[in-house]
Amino acid sequence: MIFRLSKSVWAYRGFILGSVKREFQSRYQNSLLGAAWTLLNPLAMIIVYTVIFSQLMRARLPGIDDSMAYSIYLCTGILTWGLFSEITSRSLNIFIENANLLKKLSFPRICLPIIVILSALINFAIIFLLFLGFLLVTDRLPGIALSALPLLLGFQVIFAASLGMTLGILNVFFRDVGQFFGVVLQFWFWFTPIVYPLSIVPEHIARWISFNPLTPLITSYQQLFLTGAWPNLESLYPLAVTCLVILAISISLFRKRSGEMVDEL
Repeated sequence: MIFRLSKSVWAYRGFILGSVKREFQSRYQNSLLGAAWTLLNPLAMIIVYTVIFSQLMRARLPGIDDSMAYSIYLCTGILTWGLFSEITSRSLNIFIENANLLKKLSFPRICLPIIVILSALINFAIIFLLFLGFLLVTDRLPGIALSALPLLLGFQVIFAASLGMTLGILNVFFRDVGQFFGVVLQFWFWFTPIVYPLSIVPEHIARWISFNPLTPLITSYQQLFLTGAWPNLESLYPLAVTCLVILAISISLFRKRSGEMVDEL
């Protein structure tokens, strides 16, 4: 099944890349500054977090004596959460939003989630390169541990894409799924240690937060950029298992229901 999907994606690579390009261009088509907004928005976020939170929230990170530590901690968490949120949220409605396209053209349905993933990665890359530039200018760029970034990104993209495609297919048949996940995503953000370190959370609450599959992932990102520490691979095992399970579910669901989606739409 995976081989056939990969073959289909490769055969329609022109359609996928063209769609990604058109989507990126249409986003800034009627804007005076155009693609510059892609840089201005995250730049403003980094400046705000650095200026406002560097001193105000300094004590939030016990054991780290750096005026910009919390800014780096917060930016890392929010940027990586943004990638997860964009992939899952857009995948949730991808088949519904492209109902007319699915009815008029014959192409592998898997192309649509791929387009979402590539678009999200391009947006993330632009923002994250700006963040890395900020770390370089402030002499806080991690060393060799930065080479672990593709591993963490791989886990994150597989998890987000598998979950997003599963929810996207279910949303075609049960529209309440989209509404429900929007609420879940809000709670999920606050039950992930993005704006607070797990060390300051009461133990009985921290125990529940540790079951969140994104907790070890986001923590690994933050430790990498704060202290240059390599990810603890043992802590990522639950996420790896979760990725495999949801990936298997999404592929099975796609294989069984992709043919029925057009009729339902």
